Amino acid sequence: MKREQGFTLIELIVVIVILGILAATALPKFADLQADARLAKIQGARGSIQSAAALAHSMQLVQNAASNAAVTMDGQSVAMSNGYPTAAGIWVAANLSGDYASSVATTVLTVESDSNHTSCSFTYTESAGGNSPAIGVAPNRTNC
Repeated sequence: MKREQGFTLIELIVVIVILGILAATALPKFADLQADARLAKIQGARGSIQSAAALAHSMQLVQNAASNAAVTMDGQSVAMSNGYPTAAGIWVAANLSGDYASSVATTVLTVESDSNHTSCSFTYTESAGGNSPAIGVAPNRTNC
């Protein structure tokens, strides 16, 4: 007599149950990666803003230009106020693309990770009286 080899129904059910348990424990970790990505994205934008402000300020000092004279960075004119980029000028200086949402309210630029997550944001406030511009702290993970 010939005996056929294969899996029994019980063995198949046990394997499916084990795979289901593994998927249930791994899925929450992967689902949270979107918030981590948004947080990293907004932290990167904040770093770009800080660097661009320092670079524009140093370029203006090297050129010995007036504190409100625009400087040129990467072929783009960056509006300056009190020796640092204006709220509109910092957006140009940082060269942030359309991947971010932004809004300018007179002297304050608000940068958001995207238009669907408005609490995942920080602000850039123009320099007042020659002081460095105020750059808000990066949001925490729960805001993103």
